[in-house]
Amino acid sequence: MPVRHHFVVSRRAALGLLGAGAPLLAQAPAPARAQSPPRLDRVSFVTNWRAQAEHGGFYQAQAAGLYRRAGLEVELRPGGPQVNPAQLLLGGRVDMSMGNGLAALNFVRQDIPFLCVGAVFQKDMQVLLAHPGTGLTGFETLRGRTVLVGAEARATWWPFLREKYGLRDEQVRPYTFSMQPFLADRTLVQQGYLGSEPFTLRAAGVEPDTLLLHDAGFENFGTTINIGARTLASRREVVGRFLDATMEGWDQYLKGAAGGFDTGAANALIRTQNPEMPDDLIAFGTRMMNEAGIVRSGDAAALGIGAMTEERWRRFHAAVAAVGVLPRDLDWRRAFDLSLVNKGIGRA
Repeated sequence: MPVRHHFVVSRRAALGLLGAGAPLLAQAPAPARAQSPPRLDRVSFVTNWRAQAEHGGFYQAQAAGLYRRAGLEVELRPGGPQVNPAQLLLGGRVDMSMGNGLAALNFVRQDIPFLCVGAVFQKDMQVLLAHPGTGLTGFETLRGRTVLVGAEARATWWPFLREKYGLRDEQVRPYTFSMQPFLADRTLVQQGYLGSEPFTLRAAGVEPDTLLLHDAGFENFGTTINIGARTLASRREVVGRFLDATMEGWDQYLKGAAGGFDTGAANALIRTQNPEMPDDLIAFGTRMMNEAGIVRSGDAAALGIGAMTEERWRRFHAAVAAVGVLPRDLDWRRAFDLSLVNKGIGRA
């Protein structure tokens, strides 16, 4: 960041008598004194996986100088298979972490003083995938089919689908995050992430049929910003600046060149932190977010990127409590704080 100079003019009267009634000499400015640059508030944030397009708004805020303009020095830490963002947050190793709405509700369930202060994704990007032409036209068509589901999903959204659509646990087989079983068996359905597995399948010659989990009524927030209650209380103004700059970064990143914004530097940061993230996969993930309304749908259309409402939280808790994922009597209002969002930033 360039050094800002503050000029202090020393008013020295130079008295020189060149003759009777001679005027005072012109006052000369003292040499400019370089001042220290303004102090930036340090903030650390860990994502939920390796750098990718689905984290693009954070990297845009970094690359475009939005965080520094907000008086922040932000450390973006990528997640990964050996990184547990929630543990880093609970252990005080980071100021904030990326999570989801269900994680924030589980903080309440476990009586842990952490909560959600913003939700970038109005729709979770979890999907179910099937080979084309095999009859996956809606969630009710999952009946009787073998579904590959990971361990976390089996404890969260699978019970919701099972109860709502009359499915059975006997249909489930483990998803190991390898595409080979699915490619070898056209009858299988598997879980995936909208900006990832469909891209891999297309490269393998399969144009999958896709069901977005959100469309089943599983209204989990995605890419949330979670924080400790104590940190929020002591640094609320700093956290507010972080959220504002982040939401502006997401607005720029998703509009991209069509909206007059250069995202090249942000994508370069993503590739630096994750060399396995090529340009075409970044472009695909960005397109999927825009086409599916992952960020700019629901409450965000009126309230801006990052929007949350009490009604949306109430509805989601009721849906997952009805199938036993969470207790019905959970004090779900403790899972979030609405005071730093809903400012209309990037409103569609």
